[in-house]
Amino acid sequence: MSFLRRALALVLLALPLLARAEPFVFTAIPDEDESKLQQRFGKVADYLSGQLGVEVKYIPVKSYAAAITAFRNDQVQLAWFGGLSGVQARRLVPGSEALAQGYEDQFFKSYFIANASTGLEPGAQLSEALKGKTFTFGSKGSTSGRLMPEFYLRERFGAAPDQVFSRVGFSGDHNRTIAQVQAGAYEIGAVNYSVWESELAKGNVDPSKVKVIWETPTFPDYQWTIRGDVDQRFGAGFKDKVRDVLLNLTDPDLLASFPRQGFVPASNADYQPVEQTAKAIGLLD
Repeated sequence: MSFLRRALALVLLALPLLARAEPFVFTAIPDEDESKLQQRFGKVADYLSGQLGVEVKYIPVKSYAAAITAFRNDQVQLAWFGGLSGVQARRLVPGSEALAQGYEDQFFKSYFIANASTGLEPGAQLSEALKGKTFTFGSKGSTSGRLMPEFYLRERFGAAPDQVFSRVGFSGDHNRTIAQVQAGAYEIGAVNYSVWESELAKGNVDPSKVKVIWETPTFPDYQWTIRGDVDQRFGAGFKDKVRDVLLNLTDPDLLASFPRQGFVPASNADYQPVEQTAKAIGLLD
């Protein structure tokens, strides 16, 4: 009996450790190619593990829709979403919250870029000369690569994109949009300004072949969103701890990989303009 009591005592002592053995998992919308995302978020997972005191895993996804599905199905508890994908995910998971956004995400913007062969030049508004040309968005679920550009196209021309352009595509991510417009596969495209500036600085953009012709007004975009049940699973105060860890991320190498100068508090209410815009153009009911 004494052996059984000792064995039972050991099992009971181990239960808290087993409860904490569940990894904390996050993902991110695939707004750039997968190798870049793996490199960026693998480092973020290591940082979070060290700061939170739990195992943290990053899992890649193939599409914006897959990121939302993973969040809804509890395959991930935290996600780096765009403005629209964050709104969509939080609508599907009651109690989920936007925790933090990049400083730059408070006033994000999209660039309209054009191949040099079009002869289009930068202007204060979208030119009538865009009509009849070919155009590509990024991902169908992208805030900066689809939602806001489409809103401003509709506002300017009073028509859906497929009525303005001779052909409309979806490249899948911002890097591909830049590459396709630079190569002339599409004459015009809409791209996340941050990715454009980063690729330009790296020498991956040829200004003689592609240029920015218009930029949108600013809007709220990327943010970290967390499920509302994490305190029940990882301990009281865990959500607040995650928020604090993200807000106190100051490592220049990690921040440069986003790229962001830092993170600031965010709330669901910050993204009401995105939700209202999505409803206005029929992407949300």
